[in-house]
Amino acid sequence: MNVGILTFHFSDNYGAALQAYALRRWLTEQGHRASFIDYRPVHIERGGRLSLPTSPARLKANVKVAYLALSSFVHQHFGHPGQRDKFLRFREQHLGVGRAAAPSDNRASLAAARAFDLIVAGSDQIWSPSQHFGFDPNYFLAFAESFGARKIAYAASFGRDQVSPTEAAQLPYLLQHFDAISVREASGVALVERATGQPPANVPDPTLLHSDYSALTERAPAPHHGPYVFCYGLRSPDNIRSSAECVSRELGCPVLSPHNPHRRWPEIGHTVYPDPGEWVSLVQHAQFVVTNSFHGTVFALLFRKPFIVAGLTGEKASANARALNLLRAVGLERRFAAGFSAPNVRSLVASDIDWADVEQRLAAMRHTGRAFLLAQLEAVVPGEARPLPPRPAPPRVAREVLQ
Repeated sequence: MNVGILTFHFSDNYGAALQAYALRRWLTEQGHRASFIDYRPVHIERGGRLSLPTSPARLKANVKVAYLALSSFVHQHFGHPGQRDKFLRFREQHLGVGRAAAPSDNRASLAAARAFDLIVAGSDQIWSPSQHFGFDPNYFLAFAESFGARKIAYAASFGRDQVSPTEAAQLPYLLQHFDAISVREASGVALVERATGQPPANVPDPTLLHSDYSALTERAPAPHHGPYVFCYGLRSPDNIRSSAECVSRELGCPVLSPHNPHRRWPEIGHTVYPDPGEWVSLVQHAQFVVTNSFHGTVFALLFRKPFIVAGLTGEKASANARALNLLRAVGLERRFAAGFSAPNVRSLVASDIDWADVEQRLAAMRHTGRAFLLAQLEAVVPGEARPLPPRPAPPRVAREVLQ
């Protein structure tokens, strides 16, 4: 069967690269041909377009656009060349994505998806509405409405617990394009059920479909360090820096932190420049993991590493939903630290984790995800054109995006 995957396969982000790798790997292990639809919208990595600053909200959105554009330019032209090349090689070797530049015509890339028997939207935060752009209908497969392929969402994430009333009004139309929907977080279940009247499946991130990552770690050189704390932070240094430094003092070992090209703060601890496989190896060999990332949490669980999730603070706190949903699912919500407290960090460093219970819960989640995907694969008849269901008229605010 010919399967197309639409996700953030192009991002120099460890979580994005690894979830893309994991989903494609699982599909190919079932004997199918799986490849990525090479859609790379400028609003994801480079900020998109500026709009007239007719309100404080739009002015703030323009600032975000300008920052993303500048950050992308700096990363592309002045960033660490070894790390950029490592991501290119990883995509080439493990995602089947060539080194060619981003497509100049996203419309052609999306049109080429007509050849697939099954199109999977997911996973990652493909349904996260950005402040400066909103929803991208193409990640809801709006472009494929007339295609005969079966269309599903696997472990799609909104990246937050709730969306605005305007965004909620768009969801009933956008979600009509799918034959089957599954989401990553329990909070996403509620959003989809309110929009469609039907609860979607709640499945794990693709990285949790696998328990063995030796195909990546065996190729990665072992870290040339003694014991270390692995710190993987995104979006903000608040809480995570203090937490990592406190753990470092408690354990008497240094902090290693992978370079984040989009950071706006001094790096934490000793900076390293791994590719995604080496990043996984760094988690595997760490003495302790401190993170505010969903995928940092995932791999700490997979490798049975003691860890702390240092919650994002302020207006970024809504992004904690992803890690919190996962921690609740494995019974480790106590490993989440909403704010820095040295006594709490020391307590978490000293406390044990019931890994047998965690593994049992992870195995159940893994079974749920695999069962959903197997059912969707079995529902496909390759080459068969399916009748299109009637679609409601889109709300005025929903539009096709081809950037």
